[in-house]
Amino acid sequence: MSNHYHLLLIPPNALQLALFMAFVNSNIAREAGRLHDWRARFWQTRYSHIPVTDEEASQVERLAYLLAQGCKEGLVASPLDWPGVSGVRARLEGRVLRGIWIDRTAQYRARLRGSDHGLEAVTREEVLDLAPLPCWAHLSRREYNRRYADLVKRVEHAARVQAEQTGRDSLGAAAVVRHDPHFHPNRVKTAPMPWVHAASKASREAFREAYRLFLAAYRRAADKLRAGVLTASFPAGSFPPPRRFVGLAYT
Repeated sequence: MSNHYHLLLIPPNALQLALFMAFVNSNIAREAGRLHDWRARFWQTRYSHIPVTDEEASQVERLAYLLAQGCKEGLVASPLDWPGVSGVRARLEGRVLRGIWIDRTAQYRARLRGSDHGLEAVTREEVLDLAPLPCWAHLSRREYNRRYADLVKRVEHAARVQAEQTGRDSLGAAAVVRHDPHFHPNRVKTAPMPWVHAASKASREAFREAYRLFLAAYRRAADKLRAGVLTASFPAGSFPPPRRFVGLAYT
């Protein structure tokens, strides 16, 4: 989208997710700043991640939501029409996503050496192979693609119904691209984020209970650390606070 994006990820742990998002967001901010002369803060807030349960219904619903980006806002009539970065066409056509990576660090060092040969010398191709939804990982490629295509058709149908009900056709990809990146609407629609995306009340309550136990264990460990117990054990998946500052003893 123009001011945010969505990812459906399977990170190995919370630390890798945090490092990945910091890397991606910082590089997007710098490259977008170069393209659009964006000198102020690029991202309004830090990224937010919401867990998705292992239920098939919750995973499929999240995928459908991602596919609907741009369509539910009336910008394009189909996920295939979106002019920005999207994995829809690659998934439907059974191919990998290809893009470029500009090594700005190598470019900077080349300039210091006086050997800057332009962007081509520090640009390489990057390939992104999309992983299947965990709940559909057991399916054959043909069946997976069929279900994925059905979701795309569902989004397209919803966009047609919305256009008929409102009497307004989608803007189209060309109009989206012409939009001024510095434009800011007078009002931005916001809504509270859920703790978890779950398909059932039982799964939602189980997640809340697990988080309650995790938080209680973290607080117990933090209390011990504040009391000077440096061997306090924090729960797995947490980010313990740094050790306390030790100053010089003045006499």
